[in-house]
Amino acid sequence: MAIKDTPEEWTVTATTTPFTGNKTSVRTDTVVMPDGSTVTRDYQVHPGSVAVLALDDEGRVLVLRQYRHPVRRRLWEIPAGLLDVPGENPLHAAQRELYEEAHVKAADWRVLTDVYTTPGGCDEAVRIFLARDLSEAEGERFEVSEEEADMELARVPHDELVRRVLAGDLHNNCLVVGVLALTAARGGEGLDALRPADAPWPARPFEA
Repeated sequence: MAIKDTPEEWTVTATTTPFTGNKTSVRTDTVVMPDGSTVTRDYQVHPGSVAVLALDDEGRVLVLRQYRHPVRRRLWEIPAGLLDVPGENPLHAAQRELYEEAHVKAADWRVLTDVYTTPGGCDEAVRIFLARDLSEAEGERFEVSEEEADMELARVPHDELVRRVLAGDLHNNCLVVGVLALTAARGGEGLDALRPADAPWPARPFEA
């Protein structure tokens, strides 16, 4: 038996969009179950995101601390952002986010992993990149606002982040998945065996 997620789509007999926000919306679908009955399913429609685990030559991960209102917490995270344009190349979006949030560029990019953040209630798909060979970006820093205005930046040893994740001190989805995936990659075939940065992404197809 192949352990692999596969595409499938059950019949939808009706759909409405009771809420439309600035970046996301809420959809209600009437879905036919295997026994022929129908149920309604409410979920958030999301454009998709990218995240960047930026690893420097000293084995430290670039992290930032930002207030997240829905959970009423200030969380340590890795740089991340929305796919603002349909069909946008996720690598280009990741490079943009690393520049805007950390004023850093990277010469080596790989796909670390792809995840659905909350598939029971949202269709958000995130591609997490591994970025290495880091250097400061040229030019002026990107002007930030709102929650990003007082964002803190730090470089933390990867092993320390793993300890903090397992201790329950860190909770951001992309950070947790990213640091543990990095641990697994290092213990497996190595970082150079990760997928190339332009690997296909069926969840969010893009132009090369």
